[in-house]
Amino acid sequence: MSGVFEALVGQPDAVTTLSAAARAAGEVVRGAVVSDPAAMTHAWLFTGPAGSGRSVAARALAAALQCEFGGCGECQACHTTLVGTHPDVRFVVPEGLTIGVQEMRALVLRAQGAPSLGRWQVLLVEDADRLTEQAGNALLKAIEEPPPRTVFLLCTPSTHPDDVSVTIRSRCRLITLRQPSADAVAAVLMQRDGTDPQRAGWAAAAAQGHVGRARRLANDPQARSRRDAVLAIPRKLTGIGACFEAASALIEAAEAEAAATVSELDATERTELETALGAGGTGKGAAGAVRGAAGVLRDLERKQKSRATRVQRDSLDRALIDLAGFYRDALARRINAPVTPVHGDVADVSASAAQRWTPESALRRLEAILACREAIELNVKPKIAVEAMMLSLWRG
Repeated sequence: MSGVFEALVGQPDAVTTLSAAARAAGEVVRGAVVSDPAAMTHAWLFTGPAGSGRSVAARALAAALQCEFGGCGECQACHTTLVGTHPDVRFVVPEGLTIGVQEMRALVLRAQGAPSLGRWQVLLVEDADRLTEQAGNALLKAIEEPPPRTVFLLCTPSTHPDDVSVTIRSRCRLITLRQPSADAVAAVLMQRDGTDPQRAGWAAAAAQGHVGRARRLANDPQARSRRDAVLAIPRKLTGIGACFEAASALIEAAEAEAAATVSELDATERTELETALGAGGTGKGAAGAVRGAAGVLRDLERKQKSRATRVQRDSLDRALIDLAGFYRDALARRINAPVTPVHGDVADVSASAAQRWTPESALRRLEAILACREAIELNVKPKIAVEAMMLSLWRG
């Protein structure tokens, strides 16, 4: 496999389907008789667990649609699409917790026109499960009445109505991605990043099939330190006070990681906006322009606050997934399941815990973590949800 679809790890069925779609799209553009009319459609829905490559697959298809060779990975159309600068490919990547109706209406309106440079107009919505109800309705109308050269690519965790409306789902072709195997992820780390085999194998297993997470664990010492701190939590839950301390530490670590991630971007955005509004100017109207821009700056601050909240929740969710892996290992060890541990480097700790817990108590602990993730997704305050989880982990 080569070209733009090479980035899809462990997804041979999806690659076959998407490659056929790119070929059929090329025939449409050339005005030739399409050999397989069913291969190409105007709306696609990519689903799969975190790290399976939903957005990677969507971007690859977007590039293949613009490429004269069906996704060679080397031409200007492929390159500009993959880096996000192609004029006919618009990406909707939510920086906050939701995608609003005004943003979606503006993007849909722009997607109605004919391609200006490429072969297709492409609207790619990452995290389409974050669409508000009104935004979803605006997108649905466009999908129901698509222009002849417009393609919609949507990415969601699943086809559950909580993630994507039934009506949108019914109008899209579904591409279901699976979690890549640890061996496939390790091979990517070794081949593309030059990671040594031992570290690549460890990172792939610890990341539970998430390619991006595996890359961070293999290359970022801070990511490994944060993971070590999370996996130390079960040993620290010795009482009620310890539970609250562990919850506070976990929340504070997520907040610190989020602040470090967005602080530089926030400062850059504010400086650029203030400059555009005339900050530092000496003309007669400069001071008045800055005063009149207070509302614009407040809008930017709200946007940045929403983005920081999302980054914090994403960081916290990664920690909860690592913690769930520990209790999964303990449960598997307790029932003698023939499976490879997620966290092999602390297998002795999870094995020791398994000796003290019944299978039922290990399962209850695992369920408490899953319940915490669901509560946060439903907008329960993270501190409250994590504190409740820690108490459940301690009690078993």
